[in-house]
Amino acid sequence: MTRRSGPQPRHGATPPPPLAWSHYGPHPQRDYAFLGDGYRGALVGPRGDMVWLCAPSWQDDAVLSALVGGEGVYAVTPLVPYVAGGSYEPGTLVWGARWITPGAVVGGRDALVAPGDPHVVRLLRSIRADTEDVPLRVVLDLRAHFGSDRARDVRRLESEGRAWGHGWSGRVGDLWFRWWGADDATRPRSGPWRGTFVIETTLAAGESRDLLLEVSDRPFDRGGGEPPSAAQLWDTTCQWWADTVPPFDRTVSPRDARHAYAVLRGLTQPGGGMVAAATLGLPERAAGGRNYDYRYVWLRDQAYAGHAAAVDEPHPLLDDAVGFAVARILEHGPGLAPAYTVDGADLPRERRLDLLGYPGGSDVVGNHVVDQFQLDTVGELLQLLARAAALDHLDADGRRALRLMCDVARDRWDEPDAGIWELEDNWWTQSRLAVVAGLRATAAVSDRHQAGELATLADTVLARTSERCLRPDGAWARHPGATGTDASMLLAPVRGALPADDPRTRATLRAVTTELVHDGFVYRFAPDERPLGEAEGAFLLCGFTTALAWWYEGDRAEAFRWFERTASSCGPPGLFAEEYDVAERQLRGNLPQAFVHATLLETAQRLAEPAT
Repeated sequence: MTRRSGPQPRHGATPPPPLAWSHYGPHPQRDYAFLGDGYRGALVGPRGDMVWLCAPSWQDDAVLSALVGGEGVYAVTPLVPYVAGGSYEPGTLVWGARWITPGAVVGGRDALVAPGDPHVVRLLRSIRADTEDVPLRVVLDLRAHFGSDRARDVRRLESEGRAWGHGWSGRVGDLWFRWWGADDATRPRSGPWRGTFVIETTLAAGESRDLLLEVSDRPFDRGGGEPPSAAQLWDTTCQWWADTVPPFDRTVSPRDARHAYAVLRGLTQPGGGMVAAATLGLPERAAGGRNYDYRYVWLRDQAYAGHAAAVDEPHPLLDDAVGFAVARILEHGPGLAPAYTVDGADLPRERRLDLLGYPGGSDVVGNHVVDQFQLDTVGELLQLLARAAALDHLDADGRRALRLMCDVARDRWDEPDAGIWELEDNWWTQSRLAVVAGLRATAAVSDRHQAGELATLADTVLARTSERCLRPDGAWARHPGATGTDASMLLAPVRGALPADDPRTRATLRAVTTELVHDGFVYRFAPDERPLGEAEGAFLLCGFTTALAWWYEGDRAEAFRWFERTASSCGPPGLFAEEYDVAERQLRGNLPQAFVHATLLETAQRLAEPAT
């Protein structure tokens, strides 16, 4: 989902680096773990350095923004030499850090408490020493408005119960916070951590320590309201994940499928929208000018997640995708935008924060797609709603929304649009193929009269697209007059626009795997005459789509090969960004990218079925 050129690198004075960078980073993207509860998300690095958290919701300003060159960090780190590692507890977004020191093993545990609260962030952290005493430093530097406002009105927090020791409370920007289990924290009056909460202590062998940070857009109850104990919060959170994430035992890779679903669940507001990623400004290319804010809901991306959640049996993420899409369609009708905030509001326009930005990236907030028409999104929504109808997961409002999208497809299929890659307006082939697939899927769940009309319209769109967009070798061109193809068009047989054995399908699969592949990774298209990889990274979405295309072709061996190759691109936490730098073996773009995890989940389920 690469956007068109975003804000370019700034000229003039360079902002000073954040204090956190001199102690904690930044790190390569592949090394960050993601915590999410559906309402917001955090990124934590291998030094126990949490450097990204927006509060109380995805689109709100960050209170930890060191990731993009702002101030604000929350770190829990051993003060001895160590080698960092870690993994998620299976089927959850509970991150278990692991630091191997010369004489001990130190374990960390981080999670956003679940189920989440739309108004209160609850961040639970635990650290435990194994066989030896371990010196430890904890730093909490909350900064509102992307690092510009320090904590104020700080006071001691007296425990009113037995669950927690004393701690701290205060304000940061327009928010309130409480920090439990930190009664021994100090606020140095001088030095690099002046005014910041710091704990320097030694954790005895076999000892563990829990910390709970709460940030709210409402005042906490001064007459009480102490949270449950750490043990209760851990139990509640782990049980919520156990109840939320299906086992996916019938997939070819159950662990990967469960993790992908957990990531999607962590990115999806309960009953509502799924953000495209948790972050902003992580670069697709160093100083390439393509830096975007992905903390919003792209209807296309959520449709992909809905498809993935409906392969084996309908899971709740399907209903979330349908519910959010239906509400937007009924509210906006033909004026439907490609993306919204998780609350259904219009996207803010792009602006800069005057921060240093993640190295090679930028500090852009907001997104320009608010002004675009993306015809392929219309097709994807038709496919999603038709799939829900086939599974008896579409109510009367959903049927109304489906009819509205049919009207939009009928009225606008011949118009130029920005397409799946959100580029300049053109007569993009993939947009038409998405509409054809959507019309055919809708016809299959409609009455005989409407089904006939929709099938005729689908045939008309496909015929016109074939007249204008086929290359001499029979493969789909990106648009009329183009010589290159596009990996996104491998979705045509997957979504039912035309059969897998259609000559156009097979010619396009041959063209993509011949022209758009390097070292086993798939690029979305060749943007110019430069070799693949010089202009941008491989697109991980396209790698999983290629695996699906081969499965529909009936070649299971090829399907597995593309699936495994693409799945190998993740970092140790098992997260995927949008792009992959094949030469440097690094993730590029915002993290974690929802539609990549969605297509991984879909592919892992499809490959467990007999090939067609």
